[in-house]
This record gives sequence, C-alpha cells and structure tokens, in this order.
Amino acid sequence: MSMSDPICQIPPGTPVLVTGATGFTGMDLTRKLVAAGLRVSAVARSTSNLEPLKDLPVQWFRGEVFDEGTMREAVAGQQYVFHVAAAFREAKSTEQDYRNVHVLSTQIIAREVLKNPDFKRYVHISTIGVHGHIASPPATEEYPFAPGDGYQRTKLEAEQWLNGFAAERNLPYTIIRPAAIYGPGDRRLLKLFRMALKPVFILLGQGKCMYHLVHVDDLTNTFIIAATHPRALGETFISGADEPIGIADIARIVAEHFGRTIRVIRLPIGPFFLLADICETVCKPLKIEPPIYRRRVAFYSKDRHFDVGKMREVLGYQPRHGNRDGIIESADWYVRQGWLKP
Repeated sequence: MSMSDPICQIPPGTPVLVTGATGFTGMDLTRKLVAAGLRVSAVARSTSNLEPLKDLPVQWFRGEVFDEGTMREAVAGQQYVFHVAAAFREAKSTEQDYRNVHVLSTQIIAREVLKNPDFKRYVHISTIGVHGHIASPPATEEYPFAPGDGYQRTKLEAEQWLNGFAAERNLPYTIIRPAAIYGPGDRRLLKLFRMALKPVFILLGQGKCMYHLVHVDDLTNTFIIAATHPRALGETFISGADEPIGIADIARIVAEHFGRTIRVIRLPIGPFFLLADICETVCKPLKIEPPIYRRRVAFYSKDRHFDVGKMREVLGYQPRHGNRDGIIESADWYVRQGWLKP
C-alpha cells in the first residue's frame, strides 16, 4: 500500500460498530471511521466520558460490553465490528473482571454478528502480551504463548475461543495484536519521560529492556485495512513499529531532545520484586493501588521484540511513524499539556 492510497476501503454510509470508543485507541479509530463517511455506532460504559467525541455523529449504546442485551442492540445491523474495548488493569480487578470484558464480550459479539446475513468482518483486538517475554527474538505471530497475568491470560483465552468458534461457524474475522500503544493523547510513556529528564536514569536488572512500540495512528490504520483486506480473513497480525527500542534509548532520545544528558544506572531487581509482593499483599485487600507492583517490576526483566513482516507483506502496510519521531512528538505533546516540564 502506497502512502497515497486511502486507508479505508469500506464504502461510505456503511454501518460499523466500535467498542472501547472512549479509550485512547478507540477515539483515534472512531474519528477516522467518521471522517471516512461511515455510519458509526459505539458502545460506552455509563461512566465513560463522551465529551471528547461530542462533535462526531456517533450513535451511542451505553452499557457493558459483556451485557448481552446492550450488545445485541448495538451489534444488530452492523456490517463491521471493531472490538477495541479492554479491561482496566487495577488492583481491584479480578480474573473474572478480565474474563468478562475480554472473553464473554467476544463470545456475545461473535454470536450476534452471525445473525446478520450482510455482516462483513469482525476485527478483534488482542495484545502482544499473550507471548510474554521474548527469549528468542524477533517473535512472529507463531511464537509460543506465555501470558503473565490475568489481563494477558484472558486476552489469549478470547483469541483461542474465537479461532475455534469462527472455524465452526464460518465467522469472518481478523485478530490484531498491538505492541505498546503510544502517541499524543495517551499517558503511557509519561512516567518514563519524566524519569528521562532527571540526571540519573535507573534500570532494574541486567536485561536488554527492549520495548516494542506502535504509534496509535499506525495501529488504527492496520485495524481499518484488516477489515476489508481479503488476505486478512481468519489471520492474526502483530502491529508495531519496524524495530523495537531499548528503554534506555527512549530516555536518551527524550533527554537529548530537551538538551539534557543522563547517566544510566542499574540496580539489582530482586529486592524490588520482594517489595512489590509486600505492597500488593497489603494493598489488594484494601482495594487500593500499590505504589509498586510485580508487573511493573517485571517490565524491566522482559524483552519485547517482534517481527512485523506479516503486517507489511500481507496487509501491505508500512508503519508511518519511526520510534524517534514518535517519541519526540509525544514528548512535545506532554509539554503542551503541562505534564512534562523540560
């Protein structure tokens, strides 16, 4: 696909549904679908803030994505469904909370879309987290699964259920596994960028700390392309930048952009795992977020390095955002929000 080719091949006026539309990725996708002239509907929880999308002609369905009544009404008549919704990772979240949002919702949507003879494609959003640590990089879509927490386990469970159900019922679908999503509008990298502006940048352990990013613009483009591409039918794609990047390299790019220099210091990771376990043990029964938790510490012990060749070769999509440019773009956006003070 050349840079001049239109991303969206869905005909104007086509009814499409987006779940998770009020989230960072969902908002970007929703705006693109509306701009393409599609008839967009979206599902949002009753507590979700619709204000950022109030300028768009979106039909809203308020309720949980795992509520059968809500989803039956929302899915009816849709020709495309983009299932972007994901559970929040919070101390109070249980395995069942993750299963409701990731697995039960998938089952409801998959069964409901089959009632429409005009239905075209279900685009299911998963995560590269289903692969866990990549010991032998780069990992393709066929790399062994090793989910590390309830969020990732239920994302994998949803994928596996969908693959089996689709094979039995001839459901047209595509699965996308995003890398770490970032870009203006999100706060995922804010803490890291703030650390990069300090004289000393601390890493835990002796690992490479490789991180694979995907700019939200590139990610939502792959969603839209996958919805109509004939070779995407029944396939799974990792969506990410051309190359991974080390955590320390991200910090250096930010520091350099703002005229700073940093010194990277490594600390033993073991004591931090112990501290995280203690914090979680104390905080979880109280339903409060621990100041440090095992998943965040484990972040430093895992490498995420993926091969996005299938996305390029089958979907014909070349990422438009390089790591360096995307990081600087995000850093400047944080500054404009007043969240980062160089």
